[in-house]
Order: sequence, then C-alpha cells, then structure tokens
Amino acid sequence: MDRSASWATVEAQRLSLADLLDDLTAEQWQHPSLCAGWRVCDVAAHLTLGALITPLTAMTDFVRARGNVNRLIHDTAVRRADSATQQSVIADLRRIAASRKHPPGTSYLDPMADVLVHGQDIAVPLGLTRAIPVGPATVAATRDYGMGFPFFARRRLAGLRLTATDTSWSVGTGLSVEGPISALLLLISGRTAALGALSGDGMPSLLARLPASTGDEESV
Repeated sequence: MDRSASWATVEAQRLSLADLLDDLTAEQWQHPSLCAGWRVCDVAAHLTLGALITPLTAMTDFVRARGNVNRLIHDTAVRRADSATQQSVIADLRRIAASRKHPPGTSYLDPMADVLVHGQDIAVPLGLTRAIPVGPATVAATRDYGMGFPFFARRRLAGLRLTATDTSWSVGTGLSVEGPISALLLLISGRTAALGALSGDGMPSLLARLPASTGDEESV
C-alpha cells in the first residue's frame, strides 16, 4: 500500500470513528476499552495526539513519564481525556482526520494500524460492530507482526503459522492458526477479543501461552 492509499484509509477511519463516538452516551464514553487501564475516552484522545504532538511537547511528556514510553502514551491520553469534553475530543479527531503527521520514529503505516486496532478497542467492549477493511488490515498485520515494541508478535507467536482465510496472507512457521485477517490483526497486536474467530492445530499452543504473552495492556 502506498502512502496516498494509507493516508486515505486513515482519514476515512478517523471520520467514521468520530461518527461512532458521536452516538456514545456519557457512560459509554467512560467505559473500559479492550486495553487494561484505558477507558474509551482515553483511546479516543490517544488517536488525536499523534497528529498534535510537537518536539517540545514530546520531550516534556517523555521527561514527565521518566523515560517510560508506555507510561507516556497512557498518561498523555488520560490527561487529554480528563481535560476535554467528549465533543472536543471528537472535534479534534475530525480536525486531524486528513493530517499526515506521525510521531518521530514511526512509519506512515503506523497511524493506519493504530486507528484500525483502536477502533476495535472502543467498539468491541461496547458491543458495537465496526468492520475492518481487508486490504488495510492485511498491511497493518504485516507491519505489526514485523515490529518489536510494543507488540513483539514474532516472539510471542513463535512456532505458529498465521494464515488469513479471507485473503492471501500468512506469516510465521509451525502449527496453524487460521481466521479472518481482522482477527489475526487483533491477535498480533496483543488482543484476545477475536480468539473465537480463529481455528487450527496451533490453537492449544496459542491458548496455553496467552496469560504470559497478552493482556491488552497497551498498544500504540
């Protein structure tokens, strides 16, 4: 996927997510997301910050988090969510929808993977259906599988071959885990919410290692 197509997907996903957020009640806005310790409002706020960050604010936040990147990501999102209204966070998401800015040290593909996965972090615990387009999900799964921090998927899922059943895509070697690319993307990014959509002779091995390898703690 080239840059233009990736950014077009980001814009469309941000705008459609803003539409979904518009309809949430105050209780849903504060509901726990798929990420432990993150509310729906925190995830929504996080999705706006990558396009709003400056070198100065990044350095200030890094020092404030004592160099802990996970803490930085979590705390900046929570501070924004706590200091803003639901309407202003949604307005920010729409305002930065077409932005092509991404944090230092990240790829232009990362905002796409970010919004695809975080959209599920918001929708799934609320019982809402939010489709992940197959093409972008395939690119995001490849990107996230090949990363180290924060997912370490290649290490976590060593000995398993992941194969999509709705597109031509597979990674890894070993016992088979099969399912829709959307479910594999969530697995790769540390989520357990779509395990029911997966099958294969590698499932016992996958399930046995989950307590030590996942927890939906943080995902950028």
